[in-house]
Amino acid sequence: MKKVKIFAVAILALVATTSVNAQFSVGTDIVSNYVWRGVQQDLTNTKGTPNIQPYVSFTAGKFTIGAWGSTGILGSVKEVDIYATYAISSLFSLTVTDYNWNFNPSSYFKYDDATDHVYEASLNYAGVEAFPLSVSLNTMLYGADKIADGEGTKQAYSTYMELAYPITANAKVFLGGSLNTSANYGTTGVGLTNIGFKVSKSIEITDKFSLPVYGVVGVNPTANDAFLVLGVTL
Repeated sequence: MKKVKIFAVAILALVATTSVNAQFSVGTDIVSNYVWRGVQQDLTNTKGTPNIQPYVSFTAGKFTIGAWGSTGILGSVKEVDIYATYAISSLFSLTVTDYNWNFNPSSYFKYDDATDHVYEASLNYAGVEAFPLSVSLNTMLYGADKIADGEGTKQAYSTYMELAYPITANAKVFLGGSLNTSANYGTTGVGLTNIGFKVSKSIEITDKFSLPVYGVVGVNPTANDAFLVLGVTL
């Protein structure tokens, strides 16, 4: 309960800084299957299932807080995440995320060593106009990110790094992987998990409404897997 109060105070503090530039955002993606960093997340009979992925966020100045979730079309809530981002500059940002993959309402506020939550810190570099290569470095610091050793289990500190480069105005290539042994990424040591490209397009429905869609084609060499994801943003 103490952590819940701390989170509530943090939200109130951010809201208190609201200025004329503050902005709320809300929306959802509908995806043909849920793939995260090259790893399939919602499988039924070894096949990916469609997911609805809503999000809300609030930005005031350099701070953004938000929530993101994923629910299988078949009805299972897969994930509820909360995050906070600070824009250090136009190039760098720092994000702290509270992931909860296997969502269980009866244990959501359980934060002990057996928690379902994972806390991750991310440093992101946006790239410059002359060379728009973006880089993200993400390390899980606490929670359901464990590996076994000779004495039992310990924190894995799973670390994922991704590079992305735009090749046209609506397409980019990306390469990402785990930098250490991780059960969450299925790697033993360093391993590539996410190589591919993403293409976005806006389909004009009427003179006043267009539907943003995107497609992702990728491979996960570590898992000997390939994936194709179609997404619609509302």
